[in-house]
Amino acid sequence: MLKAGDGPVRHATMRERNLAVLFGEVRAHQPVTRARLAALTGFTKTTVSNLIAILADAGLVRDGDPVQDAERGRPGVAVTVNAEGGAGLGLEINVDYLAACVVDLGWRVRYRHLVAADNRGRSPEAIVAALSRLSTRAVASAAEQGLSVAGAVVAVPGVLDRTHVLRAPNLGWSDVPIAELLREGLPQLRLPVEQDNEANLAALGELWFGVGESLGDFLHVSGEIGIGAGVIVGGQVFRGGHGSAGELGHITVEPDGPPCACGGRGCLERIAGQEAILRAAGLTDVIAGSAAGPKESVSALVNLLESGDPRALEAVRAAGRTLGGALADAVKLLDPQTVVLGGIFSPLARWVRPEVEAGLRERALYGTVPSVVVSPLGGDAAVLGAAGLVIKRIYADPALLLRRSPI
Repeated sequence: MLKAGDGPVRHATMRERNLAVLFGEVRAHQPVTRARLAALTGFTKTTVSNLIAILADAGLVRDGDPVQDAERGRPGVAVTVNAEGGAGLGLEINVDYLAACVVDLGWRVRYRHLVAADNRGRSPEAIVAALSRLSTRAVASAAEQGLSVAGAVVAVPGVLDRTHVLRAPNLGWSDVPIAELLREGLPQLRLPVEQDNEANLAALGELWFGVGESLGDFLHVSGEIGIGAGVIVGGQVFRGGHGSAGELGHITVEPDGPPCACGGRGCLERIAGQEAILRAAGLTDVIAGSAAGPKESVSALVNLLESGDPRALEAVRAAGRTLGGALADAVKLLDPQTVVLGGIFSPLARWVRPEVEAGLRERALYGTVPSVVVSPLGGDAAVLGAAGLVIKRIYADPALLLRRSPI
């Protein structure tokens, strides 16, 4: 319903909305006839046919085999989503790698590649240039499969607003104009490139590709070099008023603890993050790495844990208990149904999960303890979420990909 002062709805806007509604119904009920789509949407059969023609011209839907909608009458021609009609490119910048992933409209992963790279202290311009080369290879591989990549989203480990990375301590970045760098440095696609915090995208990756769909509202813990979290509420990521929701790693757990790059002291990631765990386990000569990266640090730690090394076992148990306590405070604020352990906490789950659960129970309010599950995606969640976000944009507004204006 229009509010006073909104003015009339433009015909083009109405059609764009109708395209999105119809495309959503095709996806939900495919294979589905035009007659059934008319019944589902309330549109006239003529309107449905016109809109299907527009979507087909954009390569987003296609006709399939005849299906019988009712006991009587001639079969109708089924409409389905054309999975090859478009694709999303997910890209990720992390401290020790760059990654790319292509997902088609059927939510199938069609390309995935990771390049190990030490990005600590590397200039943003140099990283974007390397990411551009990775993007070019991904787009070319998709084209060889008959896919046209429509747009890209980049996952970055740091606090972002709409245009800048405000702080990414593990990369050594501060106030970096990431939107401009990506716009000028990456290959031009039909949709403008976007960027988001890697923990937010990891939570979305879990929702769309992992175990998240059945979990209700959940908190996804993204443990890499630091500790981040993505909050999913009602099937959407919660970013907060300034885009910095989920900075779990910078909750103070020891007020007199070691200084943190964020400017605080005793932050969770300084006490229970990977570098702290490695140090407490005696792996002082091992450089902390990401779950999807070369994995030397995680493998070294897992080897000690599997051998029963007492220092390693105690280091992980202490970190898990501290993480559980911090999560208990987050649970008091957010009341999620589930906590998902991702990133490096996924391969460490055998040892860390019981301690996280114990920490949650010890500090639970009125006995409210969410279930704790382990991500099957590990370090791949963020790049998958980035690619999936492009697909979501296409489903929400298919008019973005029209080859020509339907007006």
